[in-house]
Amino acid sequence: MSTTVEKIAGNKVKLSFDIDSVKFDEAMGKAYLKVRKQVTVPGFRKGKAPRKMIENLYGESVFYDEAFELVFDEVYAPAIDEHKVEVVDRPEIEIQEIGAGKNLKFTCEVFVKPDVTLGEYKGVAVKKETTLVTDAEVDAKVEEERSKQATEVSVEDRAVAEGDTVNLDYAGSVDGVAFAGGTAQDQTLKIGSGSFIPGFEEQMVGMHIGEEKDLHVTFPAEYHAEELAGKDAVFHVKVNSITETQLPALDDDFAKDISEFDTLAEYKADIRAKLEAQAAEHDRNNFTNAVIEKVLENAEVQIPEAMIERQIDSMMRDFEYRLMGNGLKIEDFLKYTGSDMQAFRENYRGQAIKSVKAHLVLEAIEKAEAIDATQEQIDKQLEAFAKQAGKTVEEFKATLSESDIDYFKADAIRDNCVKFLTDNAKVEE
Repeated sequence: MSTTVEKIAGNKVKLSFDIDSVKFDEAMGKAYLKVRKQVTVPGFRKGKAPRKMIENLYGESVFYDEAFELVFDEVYAPAIDEHKVEVVDRPEIEIQEIGAGKNLKFTCEVFVKPDVTLGEYKGVAVKKETTLVTDAEVDAKVEEERSKQATEVSVEDRAVAEGDTVNLDYAGSVDGVAFAGGTAQDQTLKIGSGSFIPGFEEQMVGMHIGEEKDLHVTFPAEYHAEELAGKDAVFHVKVNSITETQLPALDDDFAKDISEFDTLAEYKADIRAKLEAQAAEHDRNNFTNAVIEKVLENAEVQIPEAMIERQIDSMMRDFEYRLMGNGLKIEDFLKYTGSDMQAFRENYRGQAIKSVKAHLVLEAIEKAEAIDATQEQIDKQLEAFAKQAGKTVEEFKATLSESDIDYFKADAIRDNCVKFLTDNAKVEE
């Protein structure tokens, strides 16, 4: 067998194969044993007809497809390994010569991983923002926790006010005629929430328990029930009860009740520290993304369409899995959104191109800088997954294949590459 490789385009190569006739004849013999079970020859039970009889009836080409597949599977993968061809798509096969007693000659044109022309990647100038945590943000977080401890207290001695929660009965009508869904009893409504038709809640302010009143409102022009859109309506309402929200006092006792701290000051200091840590992480991520963005801008690479489509496929699968988690199918989602599969895939194209380019450029930098990962760094990658599986790192490693380990190593190398870029960037505060 002989194989040659020829570069025919920027991202495409042609592999030419010349397979000895003996090997192809062996494949034809194996193909006969498989194909004979599928053909019918008069005078013979199915699967028992001699090879010559089948060839006389159908021609020897009846075995070509199966024989070719057997040879191809045997020679293609070793050839791309031998010539170090990094294939990114299925090959386009063209057969030049085939037949019993002949050398099998064919070519495969295939897209390969493209070459990357790196621009400046060490010392790129990038602005780094520092987010400051304000007192107002700390106070807002405290109030958020405080609201979780709020209680509803019955009100008997005053009228409905903004912020109260009211239990009410109502009956709506348009031109004196009740409409579907416009009548209810023992409904709960927080005044000021905006959950009812505009004007409804405002007119309830000042009503007392047991009081009944007609509220005059107008349905929005874009209301979901078309028969009511833009119509004037009257709601006869009755207030059954009123409650108000009472927040706990903002003092040391409050801090003790909801945290491990003894004083409000200590509790606030802890909240500030957590917010500052989150802000710092956010700033680091933004800076890292900005550095990578700059490095990608400086690099040139022609991405084969096959790589883009494969990345879109991956992103679509992730989206479908998320939909399935919510009990939806992609077909139903497309119907609800008025889209189709091709248009939806195109929405991912820009993101897919950027993702593939980032992978290729970072990989090229890893090679150029000989960036590697230590076993300790690889184990750190494994540790997080092992913890999720309830295993030690060693136990988890025992369940992995060699390719799985390579995946985690590649992840660790990628982290080191990103760190290399950020460490060498020129920071503009």
